[in-house]
Amino acid sequence: MADRAPAPDTPELRERWGKFAWTAENAQRAKEIVARYPEGRQRSAVMPLLDLAQRQVGAETNTQGWLPLPVMEFVAQELDMPVIRVLEVATFYTMYNIAPVGRFHVQVCGTTPCMLRGSDAILDACYKRGMKKGHTTDDGLWTLTEVECMGNCASAPMVQINDGNYEDLTPERLDKVLDALERGETPKEGTQDPERHTVEPVGGPTTLKEMVTDNHDYRGEW
Repeated sequence: MADRAPAPDTPELRERWGKFAWTAENAQRAKEIVARYPEGRQRSAVMPLLDLAQRQVGAETNTQGWLPLPVMEFVAQELDMPVIRVLEVATFYTMYNIAPVGRFHVQVCGTTPCMLRGSDAILDACYKRGMKKGHTTDDGLWTLTEVECMGNCASAPMVQINDGNYEDLTPERLDKVLDALERGETPKEGTQDPERHTVEPVGGPTTLKEMVTDNHDYRGEW
């Protein structure tokens, strides 16, 4: 998450986002999303519609996207539900940004497995590039957040940047990812360890070794 305090409801905010409406493509997607839910349960679509709205804002601002209050009001109107209910969802789940973020939202996991594997050094690498937790850099490129576990403990430390996970990081490997993003490139996601393919054991498997290259049938050996 970036900042969990909603952006102030100002005249400027209203001027920019008060007339928010779906693009033609997203209007069709929103219709398909709502149709997944039984009659009378359409409000259950609030989470995917908030995600869709955040992505549309991101496309318009060339950032990861966020949810201005008028946009949340639009989603509430779409689902015929009180605005406060939409706001409760958006402020509870950290996948939603309720304040502006940069082009790249750098979310560093600081939970125990990542911490033991060097997440402090990963944060230091971010600080050296001018990032501060909870802030966006002056050039609008980076927003830095320290987050809780994102489920990549076997390939810690990891960082999520927008929708991409980058794992098995060192400060040097992170720098390469950030440099590539800054150049407008798309770096490889997943493990950044050249010796690993996914999250198999470092050094290779210690059991079921015959499964590495073949669908070996062990049943006759048990």
